[in-house]
Amino acid sequence: MKKIFVLTLAAFWISSCEKVDKNLVEIQTSYGVIKIKLYDDVPKHKENFIKLAKEGFYDNTIFHRVIKEFMIQGGDPNSKDPEKRAQWGMGGPGYEQEAEINPKYFHKKGAVAAARMGDNVNPDRKSSGSQFYIVTGKKSTNEELDQIEKAINNNNFQKFAYQQIAKPEFDWVRKIDVPKLQKENPDSLMKLDQIINKQLEEEYKKVSKEFKFTQEQRKYYTEIGGAPFLDGQYTIFGEVVEGMDIVEKISQVETLENDIPTKDVKITVKINE
Repeated sequence: MKKIFVLTLAAFWISSCEKVDKNLVEIQTSYGVIKIKLYDDVPKHKENFIKLAKEGFYDNTIFHRVIKEFMIQGGDPNSKDPEKRAQWGMGGPGYEQEAEINPKYFHKKGAVAAARMGDNVNPDRKSSGSQFYIVTGKKSTNEELDQIEKAINNNNFQKFAYQQIAKPEFDWVRKIDVPKLQKENPDSLMKLDQIINKQLEEEYKKVSKEFKFTQEQRKYYTEIGGAPFLDGQYTIFGEVVEGMDIVEKISQVETLENDIPTKDVKITVKINE
């Protein structure tokens, strides 16, 4: 009896010392299990995902958008109902999340990020309250990464410019009759445009840092792959630590013209507790 008692105590001690990783999430699908690690330093998105998962919010939703060599997207409650197919990709829990874009995270293969509306209607880059995507992506060349850097920097500047021109001190710009000036004095309009752009560029340099891929990111994107053109614009809050082969299988399913899989890939999300 003493031997059994000692062994039982030892087993209990070992079990109690094992740490449960509460940041580990399991996405169960018909293709297998995908395990995701949520990041501590993206706290709002992590906590929101865990909250929704515990409530069963994601259960019986599907990966409603699948694009080969790019990503698989899910988390829309509308996808539980086939009759709401026209609204798939538009649903959520009734709120958005403030962006938590951390430059140390990038869209490598297996990155998990929050979906969102575009900059034109969402300049603050707020995340969907529930929709997320997992990157599959593809390899890029250094030349392609150079072009992506330029495009991201241009996009960031345009976003800044629109926000600045909406401020009261730029009322005079919004009051310019562009069609009339274009017709009567196009040279003057061009010079005015140059003056405004120069002023905006000077202000932009004071508050923004030029976007550049690190050597680590370039190495990853050229050798393994991902979706670098999304970097710095979406909140990445986790990564796949097991089951990337399952993600790849899902990314290869047959889809309709609107990227909806022809056969539902249902989701159930479980949290370690």
